[in-house]
Parts: sequence; structure tokens; C-alpha cells
Amino acid sequence: MPRHLANLLLLLAGAIWGIGFVAQSTAMQSIGPFLFIGMRFLVAAAVLAPFAWREAQQAETPVSFVHLRGFVFVGLALFSAMSLQQVGLTLTTVTNSGFLTGLYVVFVPFITLFVLGQPLHPVIWPAVLMTFAGIWMLAGGSITSLNGGDLLTIGCALLFAVQMILVARFVGPSGRPLTLSFVQYLTAAIPGLGLGLAIEPFDSAMLMQAMPEILYSGVIATGLAFTLQVIGQRYTTAPQAAIFISTESLFAALFAALLLGEQIPGIGYAGGLLIFLAILLAELGPMRMKKTNGSVSNS
Repeated sequence: MPRHLANLLLLLAGAIWGIGFVAQSTAMQSIGPFLFIGMRFLVAAAVLAPFAWREAQQAETPVSFVHLRGFVFVGLALFSAMSLQQVGLTLTTVTNSGFLTGLYVVFVPFITLFVLGQPLHPVIWPAVLMTFAGIWMLAGGSITSLNGGDLLTIGCALLFAVQMILVARFVGPSGRPLTLSFVQYLTAAIPGLGLGLAIEPFDSAMLMQAMPEILYSGVIATGLAFTLQVIGQRYTTAPQAAIFISTESLFAALFAALLLGEQIPGIGYAGGLLIFLAILLAELGPMRMKKTNGSVSNS
């Protein structure tokens, strides 16, 4: 798959997740956060199961224990990140949550460089700074006081960065993106359902009331979008993937304004433009620099 098509898949995933922030927020009016997490990932695992089975049937060798264990680690990171985000949404706004979740675009390169010791393409750094500045502007230029929900969401962003790096670590060598997605969904569903049924109120009427949000989050925002992430990350780097997926903050603010009445400040529109400029830089910059370097070496 060409890199530009992989990045387009990641951009689409960001748009789907942006809409998903609204569904995650409204679902909390009916059921608790852990039960919602468990149900959305159970639905996603059920949807993806036949595709993962077909992938396994077509594979020349069975998935190795090392890769399967890695897939479980991806799922645990995903569950931990989603838990902090979902609980945080009960305490902060959709717009703030979208902004703070977008901090993973800063965390991913730093973890990649300083923990894994992997060098980054030089164009990633200005693109990261532009993306972070755009997200900050989208939130109005400042968050004057961080509440408990905001702090939980910052922790969520850090764990999403870990999840992205783990996906990049295992999806390429395993060659099993659908199996990875299925295992991570099932891994996230089990503790979510366990905690939800143990500590949160539950009855069938509450579940049915939240079913539209569960189905959207499970089938579209999880089953489709996370799978797009896994497939896209086979053909691009984790830092570039973080930049493209971070557009979810832009879409979260947009749909929060349209569906929930939350307001986008004037500076937010400039921030959205800056995010898309960062995307163009991350997409076109490496190709342009490679072309320029090639021209120089041939002269």
C-alpha cells in the first residue's frame, strides 16, 4: 500500500474517532464508563472475528506466541487508555477531551526517540509542534484550570502513545493486522465488562438506551477505525501516524459544536488550519526532501 493511502486511512480513523467523542459522552447518561468500554469492544471483537479467522486461514504459518503476547499488550494499553478517557469524559467537556487526548502526538516522538532510541525524520519535529499548537488553539488558546477529568485524559494520551508504538512494533513483523485488532478488542472487552458488572449499576433498560452509542462506538469507532489504524500503521511510522490521527481533536470539536452545542472559539478555526498544514508537511515533506536529495546526488 502506498504511504499516502495509508495516511489517508489514518486521517479517516481520526475523523471517525472525533465523532465518537460525542457518542462516548452521551452514552454516560445511561450506563457507566467501564460497562460502555466492555460492550463497545465486545461488539468490535464480534464484528472482526470472521475477518481475523479468514486472515488466519490464509496465513502460511500460525501466529507466534511472541506476537500473540504482543497483541495482548496492545489490548491492555488500549483498555487502560480508554478507561482514563471514558472516566475523564464524565468530568470534562468533549472539546477539552479531544484537545488533551491529542497530546499523544507529542508523546509518541519523545517515547520513540528517548525510550526506543529510534531516530526520527527531521520534518516530524516541526509537524509535531504545529499539530500541538493547532490543538491548543482549537481549545481557545488556553486551558486555565485542569480538573480531574483533564488530568485523567492527559494520562489517557500517554497510554494511547504507548498503544500506537506497540502497534507499530508488532503489526509489521506479524503480518496479521486483523488478528492484532481482534485480540486487542477482546483483551480490552474482558476487564471492561468485569469491572462494569462488578462496580456499576446495570439493567437491560439502561443498556438498550445506550445501544445506539454502543453500536456506533463498537462497529464504526472501534471495529472500523482502530482496524484502519492498524492497517495504516503497517506502511508509515508511529510519529507520522500520530499526526494524522490527531485530527480527531478537530472533528471532536466540530461535532461537539454541531450536536452538543459546545462552542468553537475564533482562534480554533486557525488551529484547525494549522493541524491540516502539519498533515501536509508530514505527508509531503519527506517525499520532497527525498526528491531534492536525489536531485543533488545526481547532479
